[in-house]
Amino acid sequence: METTSSSRVGVQPAEASEAAPAPTGPPEHTGGQDAPGQPPEAAAPFPKARRGAAGYLSAEFPWYGLDGAFSGPRWLMQVGTGADGSVEHGSTGHGDEPSARGEIATGEKDRFAVVITVAGNPQRRSGDGTGVLEATSVSSAAWLAGSGLLSYSWPPQMDHTRRADWLDQQTEAAWELADDLAGPDWSTLSLPVDGEPMPFHYRESEFGWVLAGSTGSGVHLGAYGRGMSAYGLGFSAIDLAAYE
Repeated sequence: METTSSSRVGVQPAEASEAAPAPTGPPEHTGGQDAPGQPPEAAAPFPKARRGAAGYLSAEFPWYGLDGAFSGPRWLMQVGTGADGSVEHGSTGHGDEPSARGEIATGEKDRFAVVITVAGNPQRRSGDGTGVLEATSVSSAAWLAGSGLLSYSWPPQMDHTRRADWLDQQTEAAWELADDLAGPDWSTLSLPVDGEPMPFHYRESEFGWVLAGSTGSGVHLGAYGRGMSAYGLGFSAIDLAAYE
């Protein structure tokens, strides 16, 4: 029987800015115990390409964002859907709306945190009935967070043409890291989720930080950011009305 990976947890719209082409993962991958099998689809989550609340409202799982301790701007980004059209993951933004080239143009770093909610799906049949989808996992959330951070990263010494090759290489590296959450590149960080401390996998790079974990409500969380410390963050189920 053909097996189709579920960690390709959805396809996002392709309206992203040309400054950051949508990253795609390696064509096939098998990994360890927590490996989702193949990276999820991850389109560049630029604010200008974000949708309204309709896609979020159709999801059958709670959405997460930063908790009430964060008092800055909040905005919706994009949702990702499966082959059957159901919403499988999505992102909410907090702080500055980042630009991949903002730091180059202004000399100032964006301060933002993006929270990704991934539906906790058990192993299930694919939409066309021809295969089996593997369960989503914390690795799915880590992949989406890692590729999302890359979408907002542009090494200052690199031109537009060279960045495409750089992004392909770094996106594959982000997938390999997400597939090895027990490896030395990750540390453990405890952060509150709905008021309860939960363990997260955490790593930093020159472009920002990435973390991934799970909630007590059956969804996985990924997050990435820059200019805001991850150590002081907390997460909670959100009211979409608080987001632009």
